[in-house]
Amino acid sequence: MCGRKSLKNIGLIPNWHKKNSKLVVDKVSSFFAERSIKLQIAAGNEADFYSEAPLSEQLDTWRERIGLIIVVGGDGTILRVARDLACWGIPVLGINLGHRGFLAEIEVEQMERFLQYIVAGRYGYQERMMIEARLRRGPEEMGAYMALNDIVVSRGPFSRIIKVEAFVNEDYMESYSGDGLIVSTPTGSTGYSLSAGGPIVNPSMELFVVTPICPHSLYNRSLIVNGADSMRLRINSRQVEVMLTVDGQVRFALEDDDQILIGQAEQKVKLVCFDDYSFYRSLQQKLKA
Repeated sequence: MCGRKSLKNIGLIPNWHKKNSKLVVDKVSSFFAERSIKLQIAAGNEADFYSEAPLSEQLDTWRERIGLIIVVGGDGTILRVARDLACWGIPVLGINLGHRGFLAEIEVEQMERFLQYIVAGRYGYQERMMIEARLRRGPEEMGAYMALNDIVVSRGPFSRIIKVEAFVNEDYMESYSGDGLIVSTPTGSTGYSLSAGGPIVNPSMELFVVTPICPHSLYNRSLIVNGADSMRLRINSRQVEVMLTVDGQVRFALEDDDQILIGQAEQKVKLVCFDDYSFYRSLQQKLKA
């Protein structure tokens, strides 16, 4: 189901590093200009994807003026925009310039038809849950992170097994030995988790998918955890390099006995959808591509 959203001014955030991004931006600009719809375009220095500053700070002046955000790029670009701007509560629409895009719903060849739907108000949004992860080292909190796709604990470049203990609502669940552990959202179930053998989950659900990476065990199944539950991961790996990765984009070095507290974030990402949207039809098309 898609919740409705009325159209106001539109913000356009391109990944200028992507091939053909300028061509697509020019086409989108012309389309809305012909219909007298105001379009705010982020220049490269206004939305710097290589900056550590969140986009919510870089584009702070947009917040009260924009009713819809169009992102031109691949899934990685949309992950960054959606994660950084979730606090704005503004729907995000992706035009795909990457390869197989599960978040960027619109291919360039279909772009004009869907932009016409936008102008006609024939669109809404689907809310997607996010993960909030807090890293603790002893009594100190080292940082808090938001993820739309997944939180990954993995080994460093050397081929040594790491151990991660997992708890749900403070009940001991499992000690995983292997290359690491993925905790994904339903949205992220079609990403790294799927490559590691995890299930595909309808993104409208609210749950965590816990999937081991190359487990050194006869038991290598994913586990589904209620989205209302809390999780705690404890690193039990001395003299082994271990990394925490957020959405494949933010990395942090972990130490033995570090703990990661995981729960559902209060904020949700709003992704634009259309009246004829079907997750299962879209999934079939993406997997066949």
